[in-house]
Amino acid sequence: MKTEWRIFLIVASFLAGTAVLYGAWTAGESGRVEWVGTVALALSFLLCSMCGGFFWFVSRRIDLRPEDRPDGEIADGAGEVGFFSPGSYWPFGVALAATIAGLGLVFWQMWLLGVGAVAVIFAASGLLFEYYSGTRRTAEH
Repeated sequence: MKTEWRIFLIVASFLAGTAVLYGAWTAGESGRVEWVGTVALALSFLLCSMCGGFFWFVSRRIDLRPEDRPDGEIADGAGEVGFFSPGSYWPFGVALAATIAGLGLVFWQMWLLGVGAVAVIFAASGLLFEYYSGTRRTAEH
């Protein structure tokens, strides 16, 4: 995780410098700061800082991975990575529900936003509990 937090914090420091430079540049050219771009750069800095801080926090609590060790070999990272669903329709349902909620937000239709939000909760729950119920339930649960 060393690599990840370093990358995010390098990008965050670049964004912080860019936000300051952009704000000063627009203030010098037009006499006032262009707030949309300055705030967007500042929020991007905060987001990258948050991700970098999370990866730094996690990297202190786990053992070094093969890619973090200077003597690490490619074969050290071999093995099972995790479980991935061979076929699921729930991601499509989550995307469709998020689209409905997004359309409700774009057109400022609160009823459509509410329907989309409920559908997002339902679809995310279906995705989360897919292997705990129904025909895909495993024996150990």
